[in-house]
Amino acid sequence: MDLVADPDAWLSRLVLQRGLALVYLLAFLSALREFRVLAGEAGLTPAPALLRRISFRQAPSLFHWHYSDRLLAGVARLGAALSAALAAGLADAVPLPAAMALWAVPWLLYLSIVNIGQDWYAFGWESLLLEAGFLAVFLGNDEIAPPTVTLYLIIWLVVRVELGAGLIKWRGDPCWRRLTCLFHHHETQPMPGPLSWYFHRLPAPLHRLEAAANHITQLLLPLGLFLPQPIASWIALTVIVTQLWLIASGNFAWLNWLTVLLALAAVDGALAARHLPLPAPPADQPAAPGWFTATVLAVAALCLALSHRPVRNLLSPRQRMNVRHNPLHLLNSYGAFGTVTRLRHEIVLEGTDDPTPDESTVWRAYEFHGKPGDVHRLPRPFAPFHLRLDWLMWFAALTPRHPRPWLRALVSRLLQGDRATLRLLRHNPFPDRPPTFVRARLYRYRFTNRAERRTTGAWWHRTPAGDHLPPQGPPPAG
Repeated sequence: MDLVADPDAWLSRLVLQRGLALVYLLAFLSALREFRVLAGEAGLTPAPALLRRISFRQAPSLFHWHYSDRLLAGVARLGAALSAALAAGLADAVPLPAAMALWAVPWLLYLSIVNIGQDWYAFGWESLLLEAGFLAVFLGNDEIAPPTVTLYLIIWLVVRVELGAGLIKWRGDPCWRRLTCLFHHHETQPMPGPLSWYFHRLPAPLHRLEAAANHITQLLLPLGLFLPQPIASWIALTVIVTQLWLIASGNFAWLNWLTVLLALAAVDGALAARHLPLPAPPADQPAAPGWFTATVLAVAALCLALSHRPVRNLLSPRQRMNVRHNPLHLLNSYGAFGTVTRLRHEIVLEGTDDPTPDESTVWRAYEFHGKPGDVHRLPRPFAPFHLRLDWLMWFAALTPRHPRPWLRALVSRLLQGDRATLRLLRHNPFPDRPPTFVRARLYRYRFTNRAERRTTGAWWHRTPAGDHLPPQGPPPAG
């Protein structure tokens, strides 16, 4: 690989940039769909209240100058439009400085949203998207050969994602070292997918093999991405296959899809192009102009300086998972599932139109798009789209005796029949008028076994586990 430019990486850059633009597009569409309800002016955790408590330096965001739901929607629409244009190849049709600006704008817009999104945007893949989006600004376009330094920065990002996930598992739950975590994980993960039932029912030796393969891929191989070709390509393909396995077995928003794209930075694009029916590479890819090379080297120096915190975290026996070390979400620490839950609890929101609920009251359940509810409903594939409300419902169930304040606010919205809130749900059992009471009921969920599945047709078996939030009625008049 040339120390300055790598013309053979044109295909890797092409797929990485177009794929990243599509992830940006989904992220902005998700904000357009959910942000008003979750964190808008009258949201479950209002962003304006946060903006009054924090400074621009603590959380850089365009919304420090002004926040309104209309402005948020405008920012999300602009980000979605630019992302779609980048996915269609606009950056390759304009001069290099304009291409850099086109990539910088979505990063700035999404940073502005994430930094006021609170718990709804506190996921590791939000920081991963921002870090990847920042590096994409310095990948160049068809005017120049892909800059080697930027490709190495992206590989370093993949290394931190993989090592962070591997080390947090090895240091965390003992079941990872015993190779038994996957006896539980497919059933108890935040949002199972349509194949999760089948993964859970794999024989125990295969679950042990899954865990062992995970350790090999995340602990032993990542630094090999820096090795010469074709070794780096084979290691990158191993990372990609592992991520595809995770995509098949669960719903982790864009975490795995984005990791697949980033791993392409270590793949020998010329080798891939020779074996795939693809168009010819750009005819002329000269070295980058001096100002661009100087900019990339300055960015690399910045990233090197900022790397000490994630490296220190990786080496620490008290490693933390998914930490942003600066308000720009650059050079973050990553990780996943340092602890695996053994039992699955679900919070099911139920309402009634009975004016005085008692033991004979019939309660009807609200259904979510992604989280388990109806035991006969096969979990749906939603990744790489992110259903933030569904994810936070899973986190809320981890503390079954301590309802989150936002959950109480959600129940209040259901009692009001708030249409924007109801649009985030799959099924509203009270289409004509709001219920008189809503409760949050706790259930213990587990996947059915094969005999139960044949007999009942259900994917889940559930048993009541008490109230998470007792019946809530409308506020007293006056």
